[in-house]
Amino acid sequence: MVSKDQRRRQLAREKFERQQQRRAEQRRKARVRNAAIAAAVAVVVALGATAYAVGGLGGGDAKGDSAAPSPSASSKAPDPCAKPAPGEPSGRTWDKEPAMTIDTAAAHTMKLKTTCGDIDLALQADKAPHTVNSFAFLAGQGYFDHTKCHRLTTSGIYVLQCGDPKGTGMGDPGYKLKDENLKDERLKGGVYPAGTVAMANAGPNTGGSQFFLVYQDSPLPANYTPFGTVSEAGMAVLKKIAAAGESGGAGDGAPNATVVIDKATVTAS
Repeated sequence: MVSKDQRRRQLAREKFERQQQRRAEQRRKARVRNAAIAAAVAVVVALGATAYAVGGLGGGDAKGDSAAPSPSASSKAPDPCAKPAPGEPSGRTWDKEPAMTIDTAAAHTMKLKTTCGDIDLALQADKAPHTVNSFAFLAGQGYFDHTKCHRLTTSGIYVLQCGDPKGTGMGDPGYKLKDENLKDERLKGGVYPAGTVAMANAGPNTGGSQFFLVYQDSPLPANYTPFGTVSEAGMAVLKKIAAAGESGGAGDGAPNATVVIDKATVTAS
């Protein structure tokens, strides 16, 4: 007989998978819509039109799986974090994955200097070389600077999601990464253990720049590239953020804490 706890975990997994599927569908629709608009612009230009404007081309409906819901007054908690440093995300994109430049035998560390405290990540270049290489490249380009960690889950699964310059769950660097390290020993039993750093995605081989930090053991299928671990001090910062709650009111929404990555750096030793 299935216990209440097992049923709750099953429902959490199913909800997470449905959200990922919705996100993939939203991106597909956005690509189709933008392609249609681009085709319309080309036709108008060909006809000699001199006044045609297209504004607000978005990346999809912001009601996707990782979108930041409208704040709920009933679940609002005090903000434990400082104000963000001045600046805006670059939003830059690239046509293809960056060339491999990292030494996969070296130890790589990513420092997230956030408004809530520093979060240090030990990256596993030997097990997820393309993912770590991409993060080293993006950090070097300032891609993560001034970006919000836009999603916090506090029920069923326990993760903070970051890495989207749009802050909606719809942003990416323009290229996709293949899944890596899905047979990691840590993922046995269908659980991503506390301290895991893993890629968010919209399906197989669709990794971009979004990632999640697990602050408590979370039941999830091994579909999300694990590529690092959070330091002990970083875990304390994550728990502070989680304690402030989320604005969705149902265990999944934007963090009440103002979690902004002021600066991200990757170093090798």
